[in-house]
Amino acid sequence: MSDAVEAPAYPVDQVNRVKRLHERARYDHETVHRILDSAALCHVSYVIDGQPYCTPTLFWREGTRLYWHGSSASRMLRNLSDGEPACLTVAHLDSLVMARCGFNHSADYRAVMCFGQARLVTDPEEKVRALTMMVDRFFPNRTAGLRQSTTQEIKATAVVWMEIERASAKIRAKGVGDDEEDYALPIYAERLPVRTVLGEPEPCPRLVAGVERGADLDAYRPGRLLEEALREAHAEAYR
Repeated sequence: MSDAVEAPAYPVDQVNRVKRLHERARYDHETVHRILDSAALCHVSYVIDGQPYCTPTLFWREGTRLYWHGSSASRMLRNLSDGEPACLTVAHLDSLVMARCGFNHSADYRAVMCFGQARLVTDPEEKVRALTMMVDRFFPNRTAGLRQSTTQEIKATAVVWMEIERASAKIRAKGVGDDEEDYALPIYAERLPVRTVLGEPEPCPRLVAGVERGADLDAYRPGRLLEEALREAHAEAYR
């Protein structure tokens, strides 16, 4: 009898099961969370009166719970506040793939789809904490050194949370994948890697004299991959 413990994974059913190229699917927490934590921007899909919408927004993860925010007047947030079904997606483009046949042109990528019931954060203390983490998830402990948000600013911002009930990751890391007989054709093919890299910081031109960039931003070094900085910041914020 094996003593092996299965890694935590999200349940799989007809909603989140990857049906096409299922060998690329992952459902374990580690893979899903790593892809989520490597991103800052997500897209949230929902339906209002039979009309589908998809909205881009910043988001962050706490355990198996996702948070995102927006204006309190947002149609998206007004309709995703009472346990409405929602789907949150994240995608990373890792390469463009040029093959010897148009059919085999592709891209390497990492993507996640998360499903759950979206609810508005209504408790005042929880809302303040969530808005703090909206900043500190990306820049750990930064909020403590900032001007405090006013009551009106907090009121103008809404926060939504969603427990991840189901999720699936889909990953392609194949590079060029031609039909075997096509490799002999005199046609050029290649994998073109794609990376999002941090550039040189551009300090605000109206900084008060003597104010310098703090060590809390060291993770965001020029030339570093954005996803590495985001994962490092998330790990620091929730350690």
